Amino acid sequence: MEDSKNKPEDTTPKVTGIGGIFFFSDNPAETREWYAKNLGLDVNEWGSTFESRNINKPDEVNQLQWSPFKSGSEYFAPSKKEFMINYRVQNIEELVKNLRANGVTILDEMETFNYGKFIHIMDSEGNKIELWEPVDEVKL
Repeated sequence: MEDSKNKPEDTTPKVTGIGGIFFFSDNPAETREWYAKNLGLDVNEWGSTFESRNINKPDEVNQLQWSPFKSGSEYFAPSKKEFMINYRVQNIEELVKNLRANGVTILDEMETFNYGKFIHIMDSEGNKIELWEPVDEVKL
């Protein structure tokens, strides 16, 4: 039987989870306050961050960002939808190569921050999607 600690790391370019849910709100501050008061969300100026453990890697803590955006925000453009989903991915460079080869619309250049890499694409239904490859540790 193979020891799971000695298995090579899976680097297949793919989605590994949901990184964020972003949606339009007529009054984002009021919406954040409502969720804090009525549902107990711990909110800040961007929304709320949920943490969860990866069942296959108990030491790994994942985050999901919940954020209301002002209705009509250009951040979701060119999508006409009232929401945008951020997907956690692994091997984002190879994933983008695969997406380009499949004719997927890539909306911008990849950006790198201390907490990960991001790029935006459009799906076949006209939904803007944010892809995020998080870093294991944030260095401040």
